[in-house]
Amino acid sequence: MSSVAMATRYPAPPVLRSADIAAKTGLVLLLGLAILVPGFGNMDGKGLVPRVIGYPVAAFAIPFIWFTWWRQRASFPWVADFLVTFACFADIFGNVLNLYDSVDSFDNWVHFVNTGLLTAAVVLLTMHRSSSLGAVVERALAFGVSAALVWEIAEYFAFLRWSPERLGAYADTLSDMSLGALGSVLAAVWVHSLWRRGHLTEVAPQLELAHQQRVGLS
Repeated sequence: MSSVAMATRYPAPPVLRSADIAAKTGLVLLLGLAILVPGFGNMDGKGLVPRVIGYPVAAFAIPFIWFTWWRQRASFPWVADFLVTFACFADIFGNVLNLYDSVDSFDNWVHFVNTGLLTAAVVLLTMHRSSSLGAVVERALAFGVSAALVWEIAEYFAFLRWSPERLGAYADTLSDMSLGALGSVLAAVWVHSLWRRGHLTEVAPQLELAHQQRVGLS
């Protein structure tokens, strides 16, 4: 048991660890300033309060889960945690730079990229690197499309139902969900391709013990 436990603990890449901590710090600071300084972040009428609540919950969900259930048998999954944190930070930072209003295609890119990042994190956390491409794509679509739908529902109730933008919301919702689905599929293919090339082999140590036990039983 001890040898397996040691095998599931990998050193944290310093650059990745620093980037993850920096993204979390930046996210909390920007959200705090948006609450304390009126008009900061260009998020007035854009669901500031749901973002202030939801993004820290998402960004600190993996650390909470790891500390509560995984820390005795696995090292911290820095890659997946960074992907989730960066997705939250990117949205807030884009608002701070006013990119949503000044760049027409920025919202589309955020839906495409962020859904892909979140999907990649879920795949890395829940699937072993020996999984088939079909299984990875199936899970990616299940999560990615569901996440895109939940986001659109949350966006509508958070601010869109009172906004003039609601007049074109149907077409925008279809576009955002389609881009989210595409991002999730590409994320699945990307993760699986890296697995086949021998990369990302140490990002989900919590899965190694269960996989080794299944292999031993077979």
